[in-house]
Amino acid sequence: MNTLDLYKKAISERAEWSARWTNCKKYTLPESESDQAQLFDSTASDAAELLAGAMFGMITPPESEWLNLTNDNPECMAEQQAQSLLRQHLNNSNFYTTAHQCYLDLVVLGTACLLFSENPIGSASAFNFQALPMKDIAILRDASDNVSSVFYTTSMTAQSLTQKYPTFTLPSAIKSNPETQIRIIQSVVNTNGKWIMTSWADLEGKFENNTLETGEFKTNPFIIFRWSAATGETYGRSPIMRALPDIRTANKVVELILKNASIAAAGIWQADDDGVINLSNINLTPGAIIPKAVGSQGLTPLRSGADFDVSQLVLSDLRARIRTALLTDKLSAMTDKVMTATEVIARNMDMLRVLGATYGRMLFEMMTPLVDRGLYILSRRGLISDVKLGGETKLRCTSPISKISNSEHAAQVMTWMAEATAAGMGHKINSDAAFNYIADTLHIPKQLIEA
Repeated sequence: MNTLDLYKKAISERAEWSARWTNCKKYTLPESESDQAQLFDSTASDAAELLAGAMFGMITPPESEWLNLTNDNPECMAEQQAQSLLRQHLNNSNFYTTAHQCYLDLVVLGTACLLFSENPIGSASAFNFQALPMKDIAILRDASDNVSSVFYTTSMTAQSLTQKYPTFTLPSAIKSNPETQIRIIQSVVNTNGKWIMTSWADLEGKFENNTLETGEFKTNPFIIFRWSAATGETYGRSPIMRALPDIRTANKVVELILKNASIAAAGIWQADDDGVINLSNINLTPGAIIPKAVGSQGLTPLRSGADFDVSQLVLSDLRARIRTALLTDKLSAMTDKVMTATEVIARNMDMLRVLGATYGRMLFEMMTPLVDRGLYILSRRGLISDVKLGGETKLRCTSPISKISNSEHAAQVMTWMAEATAAGMGHKINSDAAFNYIADTLHIPKQLIEA
């Protein structure tokens, strides 16, 4: 199957997801003024921002050394040098400002795309990052559920295209208007382990013979990762998708409450009218005056026996379910009160059970490709030796979320040591080995341990 056929297949598979993404963004990240005007409840948008910020702080916090490279051979120093330089270039790049945008897409849409490109020689960092909107991305996966093809759609003016691709000849009708917007499609397809890049122009729906550029990447510059996914699904599912029925209902309930409040504030009035009332002309809006025949009761509501307003009860239940789906209740519990060390460990483990699957997926789909491409760029520039993940070189993540389970393991060891000592079996404990194990489990720097 050629590249154009792959592109058409990817666009076809994305169609059903585009509608889901539109609905999710409508109630959390409205883009148009009309969508903003129809958003009445901000529970979901606030919760999404909180969860995205928590993911950023738990997985890739700027102030933490969240990644380490290890080697089975303790005498090998190449990994340590590569790790130091990799961190330096990440810190000097725009990674941390861009990553949060991707986490927000992850929470809202279930799938995020991070473009990892290379800066020109002489820049402060060799790395450059860009969070790409999923509406411009289409992907295909292979039988192993790995990304095999990525298609990115953008646009530029005819004048910019001519300057960037001087060898490409535009049709005279388009070339005569330099401000004409031209759609550009960039594809990256995995072919026998190599990522073949092709860019072409969409000229009035025609792609054939409109190739702008071709090239080859050793690693995929498009890093695509998901929150969760069902078997066989190309794109991910998000917490917002799961809570979308409650989000829609809550938004409608608040809209009705506000309408009722405006009517209660401005009122609806009646005035005598000698003519005949036309029901089609009656408008029940705040401040409206409805004519009625002289001596009649006018428009009279039918009152039920139980005048009981349940809107606030329904709204409270909906908001609680939305916050639960987006983990707001668990995140708030970590900061709302002072907790004992035991309670902190228990709540951390509860958080790990909820986010463990998502973190494991991100470790495979986001962090490993990120480190792998970073090492390749640094190696190609001759800044480090040829270090690749796999074999003896392994990625060891030390982000806050990865330390949660380690804290419990360390606590179990310390509890066992205390109980063994109390039972008179303390002399059988290898104190040095236990101390080193606890320090290693908690990622304590080795320079703090006396040799």
